Amino acid sequence: MRVLVVGSGGREHALCWAILASPLLSRLWCAPGNPGTAACAENVPIAATDIPALVAFAVENKVDLVMPGPEAPLVLGLADALDRAGIACCGPTAAAARLEGSKSFTKEVADAAGIPTARWERFEDADAARDFIRRRGAPIVVKADGLAAGKGVVVAATEAEAEAAVAEFMEAGVLGDSGKAVVIEECLTGPEVSVFALCDGAHAIFLGAAADHKRVGEGDTGPNTGGMGAISPPPDFPPALAEEVMARIIRPTLAEMAARGAPFRGILYAGLMLTGEGAKLIEFNVRFGDPECQALLPRLQSDLLPALAAACDGELADFDLRWRDEASIVVVMAARGYPGAYAKGGVIGGLDRAAAVPGALVFQAGTRAEGGAVVADGGRVLGIAATGPDLRAAHAAAYRAVALIDWTDGFCRRDIGAVALARLGFPA
Repeated sequence: MRVLVVGSGGREHALCWAILASPLLSRLWCAPGNPGTAACAENVPIAATDIPALVAFAVENKVDLVMPGPEAPLVLGLADALDRAGIACCGPTAAAARLEGSKSFTKEVADAAGIPTARWERFEDADAARDFIRRRGAPIVVKADGLAAGKGVVVAATEAEAEAAVAEFMEAGVLGDSGKAVVIEECLTGPEVSVFALCDGAHAIFLGAAADHKRVGEGDTGPNTGGMGAISPPPDFPPALAEEVMARIIRPTLAEMAARGAPFRGILYAGLMLTGEGAKLIEFNVRFGDPECQALLPRLQSDLLPALAAACDGELADFDLRWRDEASIVVVMAARGYPGAYAKGGVIGGLDRAAAVPGALVFQAGTRAEGGAVVADGGRVLGIAATGPDLRAAHAAAYRAVALIDWTDGFCRRDIGAVALARLGFPA
């Protein structure tokens, strides 16, 4: 098979790494890719959101399957355009991608399908939103209705903090059009997990679970980011709960989307809170998470490519995937200043040394090649992943690899997986 992966981050590096192992693969491209994907695939200088150019490339090169990484091209209609060109895309149409493109749409689908979720209201007027916050009190959650690259959610401990989020999103316009409307909802409490399913429009198979670390600072402090690390599997997510989530959340969503004339095909990512009343939906994404993908795929024993093809062909009903009985972790190394203004251009050394640590993998994200060196070119720059027989072993391998990275402007959280290790009974 001839495959095109779309995107340039650590998730896309992990996808290329996994797809490269398939005996079905004959050629692999990544658009636009990064220096890490260049070791697995042929990079193509086409932006992930340049839909006409991506389709033209796929047609010209007789691509059999396109695997989108980020959400933006899906919301813009990449799958629709590829379908018109007769090319399979393991991702949803623009209509189905509204599950990520609009928080209020997801809430409407959840309510219609009887999926447990937080109580919510949508607002297009900032004063009305502030009045609602004052009536409901804190803690409370304010979400930009549109896409915000993981930065459009504020879990407000006080009414003042919630009102400040409304002002930033709706009046100051810090998120552009994405923040013109907001969803305000009750604050759920409990362990948070990310559950992934591969869907063909009518059927879904479990694609693993992870727990990510969203805040920039250790001890879950500071602002939310796109994700500073993840572990898989989460200690709070036994197999019985996985099947319950598939039955109560994933499959009802597929049925509701089909009933709306927008059947969902591709990766469905359910962000869940494990509350005292059971698992409740926080949000949907319509693609692999980043960095969760970098923790999930190293645990996958089955060939990923035929599963992606089966999703495109509507043939997942009897499909099964095998997973290694291992734990995994990914530690994100970010540029100094992230998630605010961050440093660029610093040379990164030690990548080969880090990748040589037993069990470790180095996935590149915000990097570029310059004069034969790899330099930082983004906020989240590297994902240092590792697997092991248990989380303690994976954790130790990942941080051994981190210590071998030579990058002056880089930093990472030193407590990725620490809470899970304590729950599992491992000493600090």
